[in-house]
Amino acid sequence: MFKSILVPIDLTDTDLAKPAIATAVSLSQASNGAIRLLNVLHMTPVMLAEYMPADFDVQHRQSSEDALAIVASEIRLAPSRISSAVRQGSIYHEILEEAQAINADLIVMASHRPAMRSYFLGSNAGHVVRYATCSVLVVRH
Repeated sequence: MFKSILVPIDLTDTDLAKPAIATAVSLSQASNGAIRLLNVLHMTPVMLAEYMPADFDVQHRQSSEDALAIVASEIRLAPSRISSAVRQGSIYHEILEEAQAINADLIVMASHRPAMRSYFLGSNAGHVVRYATCSVLVVRH
């Protein structure tokens, strides 16, 4: 049913992602699908850029790729059915862009319990649910 599943992961809180990953694995096994892990890096604010090492963005991307590789290695699925990507920018925008790029038919993402601020400001999960062109499954921790 779902051949291409995108799973955005916040590497600062991998425990939050575990239920989403488990759900994606279960769904992919049922349909012999593939999983794409995604981490989105924030843009370095211009006012801080002069205080960062010249290769900060390269180092940050590499450490994210390494961390995603560790997460991927812990998933009980054939390595040929797991891939990962690191993007930089606005979280929900990059999730939507990656979903289109890989022609995902499902996005499985974790979400914190809603707080009062997210009712007014919206959350990344809320934006993804609203604007995704594929199905979205939000897994609560």
